[in-house]
Amino acid sequence: MAQRLGALDLLILLPDPELGILRPAPGFRQTLPGGSTWTELLGRCAGGGEFRATIAYPDVQRLSPADVFITPDGAVLMLIGGQPRVRASELAGAAGLVLALLRSEAREDAASASARASGDVTRRATALASSLDRARADLAKNAAALRDALSDAARLNDELRLLNETLEQRVRNEIAERAKAEDALRQAQKMEAIGRLTGGVAHDFNNLLSPIIGSLDMLVRRGVGGEREQRLVDGALQSAERAKILVQRLLAFARRQPLQPGAVDLNQLVRDMAQLIASTMGATVEVRVELPDDLPPVTADANQLEMALLNLAVNARDAMPGGGMLKISAEPEQVIPGKSHRLRAGRYVRLSVSDTGVGMDEATLSRAIEPFFSTKGVGSGTGLGLSMVHGLALQQNGDLAITSREGAGTTVDLWLPVSGAPAGANDGPGNAAEPLRGSGTALLVDDEDLVRMCTAQMLMELGYRVEEANSAEAALRLLDAGLCPDLLVTDHIMPRMSGAQLARLLTSRIQDLPVLIVSGYAEADGVPAGIPRLCKPFRQAELAASIAALMPTTAIRRRKDVRQ
Repeated sequence: MAQRLGALDLLILLPDPELGILRPAPGFRQTLPGGSTWTELLGRCAGGGEFRATIAYPDVQRLSPADVFITPDGAVLMLIGGQPRVRASELAGAAGLVLALLRSEAREDAASASARASGDVTRRATALASSLDRARADLAKNAAALRDALSDAARLNDELRLLNETLEQRVRNEIAERAKAEDALRQAQKMEAIGRLTGGVAHDFNNLLSPIIGSLDMLVRRGVGGEREQRLVDGALQSAERAKILVQRLLAFARRQPLQPGAVDLNQLVRDMAQLIASTMGATVEVRVELPDDLPPVTADANQLEMALLNLAVNARDAMPGGGMLKISAEPEQVIPGKSHRLRAGRYVRLSVSDTGVGMDEATLSRAIEPFFSTKGVGSGTGLGLSMVHGLALQQNGDLAITSREGAGTTVDLWLPVSGAPAGANDGPGNAAEPLRGSGTALLVDDEDLVRMCTAQMLMELGYRVEEANSAEAALRLLDAGLCPDLLVTDHIMPRMSGAQLARLLTSRIQDLPVLIVSGYAEADGVPAGIPRLCKPFRQAELAASIAALMPTTAIRRRKDVRQ
């Protein structure tokens, strides 16, 4: 039995009430090695309980560990040596059976002695054998139950360990996913904050550039000064135009740039630009265009899309100082609900620009679309190219994705929604008409004094009599005082009442009043779709062309004031 339990030996000591000592129970080893270890062990047994000890066993030359348990009636159970799978205390129930058997044997011994004395030896032997068989059967039954219990305990321990390991992995995965989501949220919030700041700064810059470009344009038209002064004015105007382009890129990143979306034939647009892109790349870069013939038209602002494509090509060229290959490809894609958390479900065209350049590491890639972030040298770039393309994609209800690996090149994917109209459906005939030179009255509304002064001068040079107002409320007071304008030119973003709101009020009082909204950026909310818009800053020719598209080609006729 000891071997089944994983021990070297099982020993039971019983108290001798006559001598007051412990003796090995019948059926167990009767001669013990003795020595100091046994003396110490027997002394500890007097205190009862359960403990572990080291004793000389099976002889005085060898020491073995022992697991000791003292039963309430003073019997000592010992599992000696080996690696027991149970504790001695767990055998207390089985030990009771063994001790009962031993006591039964003692009684049977006394009965045998009496039987021998009376000559009944056969009956005593039969009774003893029967008792032994019953005890052995009970012991075997308890041993089987003990083995089953040990097996169940081992199985439960394995299941618990597996459950704990799985739980830890699930917790780690959940923590990793939450950390990833928090990082993405922080990045989105940071980009949104930068976008708001950038859009506001760009709008203010447009207001500053408007009088600068307008005044320089007037000086150029009038030919003020000598040749040297005219060259200086031309240089200043060119610098102002470059600043205007920079502001447009800022507005594109902030998704506040006025766009003129239409159905664009992407195949034709890319092929028309292929020669320009090839000349920009230089002789060391191979330009490859791979576009399917049946590519559907996309919804986009063609001019801004051309600028975005050229920006991506220039970035690719700068990433290949030793030459390489630039590939422009496109293919239609269907986004199903739930497939993308950034794209609406629907049909798209994915425009890809790939290069074989130096690529980007993870740190650079994570900041690639941030405004003013650039890996180029000082003076070699503004850091607004990718941010402008990203803002353009989002403004068109598309998306931008960048994949790159250091030393393995970069791919920029631009998703654009498929247009429901055929390509060119939104193109209108160019209006090259001469600016109207009538005697009508133009009502000019702008809360920026310098912008209003410069715009008023342009309108007067176009032949209009100009009435100025620094707010929508001031414009309404002019109408209440009897003014009946033939043209309304108004800023959009103004305190208390926007230009779009003013336009609605005035057109309800004056039928067929031509309206032109002028703004650094025009938010779509609250602006009627039919009201034309002109983006600041602008020259007189742009203002004249916008007015020419509004006004009839005949002389301006006075309109009857319809007041409510």
